[in-house]
Amino acid sequence: MIADSNSSIAWHRVQLKKNREALRDLEIARFKVGAFSGAAGQAQDRAAAGIKRKIAESERCIADYERRTKRPLATDLRSLARVNWAAWDTYVPQHRQAVSRTTTLARPQALRAVRDAIQ
Repeated sequence: MIADSNSSIAWHRVQLKKNREALRDLEIARFKVGAFSGAAGQAQDRAAAGIKRKIAESERCIADYERRTKRPLATDLRSLARVNWAAWDTYVPQHRQAVSRTTTLARPQALRAVRDAIQ
């Protein structure tokens, strides 16, 4: 398991693992015993829907965190050109300031330098 400096993300990773196991157990029980009818079946469906909703919420939180903190892994010029290089710092405050105009203007020059170095 990945160690996170952000305790909220660590909590979501634990909840994701726990909820996936609970959903798997619920679906295994449904196939072993069979689908219930009436109120018991509706309660089982509501429980599965609630667990799926929690899984989706944790996945969204983790994906958002990873999008904010991870460096781009691709190194081709096209994917590097699409990256906002001011946005991948791992020590970013929660509420990020808008990127200044100077970094936006300096980026094409840096890309040209990278392209020239590659050729």
